[in-house]
Amino acid sequence: MVDISIIVAAYNIEDYLEKCLDSLVNQTKKNIEIIVINDGSKDRSKEIAEDFQKKFPDMVKVISKENGGLSNARNDGIKIAKGKYIAFVDGDDYVTEDMYEKLYEKAIEKDYDIVTSNANCVYPNKNVEIPAGIDKNYEKLSKEEKNNLLLNLYVPVWNKIYKKEIFSDKDLLFEPNIWFEDVLFLYKLIPHLNSIGYVDDCFYQYIQRENSITYTYSDKLTNINLVMEKILEYYKKKGFYDEYKNELEYIYVRYMFATYIKRLSKAKDKKRFKQGVEFAIECVNKNFPNYKKNIYLNQRKCFKNIYLKNFNKLLAKMVYCAEKNKMN
Repeated sequence: MVDISIIVAAYNIEDYLEKCLDSLVNQTKKNIEIIVINDGSKDRSKEIAEDFQKKFPDMVKVISKENGGLSNARNDGIKIAKGKYIAFVDGDDYVTEDMYEKLYEKAIEKDYDIVTSNANCVYPNKNVEIPAGIDKNYEKLSKEEKNNLLLNLYVPVWNKIYKKEIFSDKDLLFEPNIWFEDVLFLYKLIPHLNSIGYVDDCFYQYIQRENSITYTYSDKLTNINLVMEKILEYYKKKGFYDEYKNELEYIYVRYMFATYIKRLSKAKDKKRFKQGVEFAIECVNKNFPNYKKNIYLNQRKCFKNIYLKNFNKLLAKMVYCAEKNKMN
């Protein structure tokens, strides 16, 4: 059996894909496979991937398909993956050459379900480290520790490796045609985890592009609420909701009043921003009308909690002005 299957989603990233694949074929970890899903690219991404397949036929496999989005690409890779563990890389990023050796060594140490690590946000003139959201290993996760994962775990899928058997549950595949699919996947996964390992290093290099969804406005930003409501629905369906209600309430408020509002501030149309603010307030009040009593919002008086608890249209306007000043 292959130790790790690394699934690379590629769509119109000819300027980045070669560096990404170079970092993978040169891994110090052996016995890996690299599955490149060319998701209907119109540029040279397919040719670049196929060149790597020719040079490394025992390691690289390229699947070309019609454009179906990131989630579909990842799911297609999972279907053919032969690895004991599965990893995901976005084709416009790259990794350090020892990433998968270090993560796999940790994984087999205690047979962890997943292993995570820190990451680097790579800007043109600097790197910014992003903590993994945990700082030690958990061989047997308690309820309290799962609570902490819900509140603190850094949710992108690409700074981690996962036991392949996790994906035998169809509910834990990536949902297609939706933004913030990583958020949906990780929050659905956490209640099922028995263990998680951690490596204190920055392996994954997350390239910051001006045209990425992180830095641009789209009407699809409302998918944040759609994703959060899908998470609530999943927890209710699986009987987890009452057990994790406080954590779900807190992360819902945080995503709607912080993440969503910050992304929304990229809108050029101020009217659209105001409509989005009203939408966020309406959604939170519908799902959690008593959110101001949340134990985590009242646990400690830090700026973030004060902001979330007292969020209103005036605070939203201040965020909008601050973000616009950054852009100028």
